[in-house]
Amino acid sequence: MIDFRSDTVTRPTPAMREAMMAAPLGDDVLGDEPTVQALEAKVAALLGHEAALYVPSGTMANQLAIRSVCEHGDEIIAHKDSHIIHYETGAPAALSGCMISPLDGPRGLFDAAQVRAAIRNRDQHNPISRMLVIENTHNKGGGTIWPIAQFEAVASTGRECGLHVHIDGARLMNACVALGVAPTAFTARVDSVSICFSKGLGAPVGSALAGSAKLIARARRFRKMFGGAMRQSGLLAAAAIHALDHHVARLADDHANARRLAGIIAKISGLALEGSPETVPTNMVFFAIDARLGTAQDFCARLAQHGVAAIGMGPHRVRMVTHLDVTSSDIDRAADAIAAAAAN
Repeated sequence: MIDFRSDTVTRPTPAMREAMMAAPLGDDVLGDEPTVQALEAKVAALLGHEAALYVPSGTMANQLAIRSVCEHGDEIIAHKDSHIIHYETGAPAALSGCMISPLDGPRGLFDAAQVRAAIRNRDQHNPISRMLVIENTHNKGGGTIWPIAQFEAVASTGRECGLHVHIDGARLMNACVALGVAPTAFTARVDSVSICFSKGLGAPVGSALAGSAKLIARARRFRKMFGGAMRQSGLLAAAAIHALDHHVARLADDHANARRLAGIIAKISGLALEGSPETVPTNMVFFAIDARLGTAQDFCARLAQHGVAAIGMGPHRVRMVTHLDVTSSDIDRAADAIAAAAAN
């Protein structure tokens, strides 16, 4: 099976497994886990912040940022298609008692004027506008990269208006590799940022939250409260270190494979590629299924019969994601499967 469902399906490489087995271990809850501490220092330096915290998932990283900053009854400004709205099980409301003010905009992006317009007047009737979340790359938007100038304008406006600005950077390194910039091109302008190791970077588990030392100290307490403190987690942290050392530059291969895949899909009758092959921004390819081919679920079921896994992102929208475990030759093999599924 060629698995395009997500870049979360990658398996540790042999070299990553060796790094995991060789990692010195302690007890992170008791404060003496050397490999976790090394990862946290590495991430803080990479993202240009004072401190970082290793956590089990990207969802937890985002929710720790929210819980550490917001009070019950506060409001978070974010794009209507944000991960924190659609894929984190209502956690902002359940864990932090927060509302979300959703913004519209093409492919997961919005502008500074929208942020300014969304901020509430300080009045006892209103929730307090407390936080701005910017997702980069944007998943539902198609793996979209924020243009740096637009990002700077939005983030600066948020901070000028007193908002805590957070990057949901699960796939931030994809954006950085695609643009050829360091993470600090984005992270220097925000108050906190999450980054995921178990997506395109290929580690089996884990994310990190970075920010000020004060923020991370508070987030560490909530990590314990949320059940996210792990003991000999250096086994997993070692995989993340290996990923940062060896798997960042190769994200460009995933982007190239995604563009090749998009070129194949664009030529198949009944499938409507979103955008053009040349404009696929990172490692995600989205396309619509003609109604005569059934639903996205029907199409994905037929794909599976031909040895290819994909995922429906709506009634007639399909997503395919390239990653560490998808080779260039896999793209060629998938082409026949996609054509066969569209012919049924």
